[in-house]
Amino acid sequence: MTALSSARNTPQRAGDVFDFPVKANVHGYQGGIAVLNGGYAAPATTATGLIAIGRFETDADNTGGANGAFLVKVRRGIFRYANSASTEQITQADAGADCYLVDDQTVGKTAALSSSNPTRSRAGRVVAVDDAGVWVQIGLGY
Repeated sequence: MTALSSARNTPQRAGDVFDFPVKANVHGYQGGIAVLNGGYAAPATTATGLIAIGRFETDADNTGGANGAFLVKVRRGIFRYANSASTEQITQADAGADCYLVDDQTVGKTAALSSSNPTRSRAGRVVAVDDAGVWVQIGLGY
């Protein structure tokens, strides 16, 4: 491609809900944290290389299916998820800091128990903490 030499009508995707193809052999539950795993939507797990994209808007059961067998709606935004315990527990003092994926409904304070060997991917940014959990800003573009 060459650089533009005149105006261009550039398509746009607006909003906070996006459709993503679902990874083979996974079951994402409505309300759970959705990630991109190899370019396909999947439920969050403790693993590196995942990209948190938001919250599953519906169940996405692709058990026995191929990569991209169907699309699922995922919403980016600020959502409350469960807080880890012990040294991984997030406090209000962590507001503004990154938090990390433990599973599809739990976030933790660090990328791993050992900083030299990360085992978790970034979930998003801590917005607030209350007695019910951690409010996390999550999704592409955050």
